[in-house]
Amino acid sequence: MKILIPSDLHWPTINGVATFSRTLARGLATRGHEVVVIAPSQTGNPYQEVDGNYTIYRTRSVPFPFYQNFRISLTPQREVKRVIDEFQPDVIHIQMLMWIGQAAMRYGNKYGIPIVSTNHAMPENLMDNLRLLAPVAKPINYMLKQYGKRFHAKADLVTMPTQSAIDMFNISMPKPMRAISNGVNLSDFTPGQAPPELYEKFDIPVDKPIVTYVGRLDVEKHLWVLMDAFLQLSHQTDAHLLIVGSGGDLENLQLMAERYGILPKVTFTGRVSDEEIQQLHRVGTVFAMPSPAELQSIATLEAMASGKPVVAVDAGALRELCQDGRNGVLCPEDDVDAVAAGLRKILLDDSLRERMSQESLAIAKTHDIEHTLDQFEALYKEVMV
Repeated sequence: MKILIPSDLHWPTINGVATFSRTLARGLATRGHEVVVIAPSQTGNPYQEVDGNYTIYRTRSVPFPFYQNFRISLTPQREVKRVIDEFQPDVIHIQMLMWIGQAAMRYGNKYGIPIVSTNHAMPENLMDNLRLLAPVAKPINYMLKQYGKRFHAKADLVTMPTQSAIDMFNISMPKPMRAISNGVNLSDFTPGQAPPELYEKFDIPVDKPIVTYVGRLDVEKHLWVLMDAFLQLSHQTDAHLLIVGSGGDLENLQLMAERYGILPKVTFTGRVSDEEIQQLHRVGTVFAMPSPAELQSIATLEAMASGKPVVAVDAGALRELCQDGRNGVLCPEDDVDAVAAGLRKILLDDSLRERMSQESLAIAKTHDIEHTLDQFEALYKEVMV
């Protein structure tokens, strides 16, 4: 098959959509399909590049003001049309409903090309970063959901990464909706020991339990909850906090650690490579995810595939990954005391931690990327009939 993947967020951007669209493209190309991705330029100007086994057409772009290191294409219509005309895809799999996704939907519909559309985001992911609009967040969220309904209704089939995500979307769709996991590459994320030089590079202690967070450092992730919980934990254990990633909330989190007097007990890695993410997941003793607006959470899946117990909030779709009492502890949203208690419980009980580690591995195996690829291949054939 010739598969076109329009994605307004794509590698080297670090977030769930970018990670999935790249993993999908690589996986499908490995299976012998001809895959092309359309994504924003990382320089501003258009260009073409090859990422391993698939091609990326980069469209003109500008910086996105609300997130660090994100670039967006505001007027990609001609570029998207040209790619579609030249590539002649058998199917289009849209990853976002922003400008590249809109253009791909428009021309896909015009040319009668089958379209699968995946929804990865909730309006809250954006609105939490626009604090000035907080008083009108609810009506804006409603309008964004209605826009999402109209957009996805133009596709032949719509997917979300979890059934919880479909339930949260809470909008009746005229087209079928399927829950298909984003998946995790179990060959990349495995239990094991990180190399000593990794500890040295990021100045991570080798003799202390490590609480880890991996992902974007933006307001909607509610990382202040983790910082407050770790402040409590620091008075009761000798644990160290490892925060991997970058984003608009990084400076605020660093200031919080300094103000709390825990800066020596916290490591901020900043932006890291794909290989370092794999190794840093092995460093942790327990993984923490305080974000209440996750439609799945690829980072949590990666941590579980690395054998880590999880402490997460009982919100969004996280309960499908962090199963309370089985492989981790679920906490009420923004409940600092509960997060601190969950982390402490796992850190101080070796047998519990080992059991939860094995359960995380078992759950992660059900999200193997190969199964995800099987399902999408079947969907493409279904919509092409």
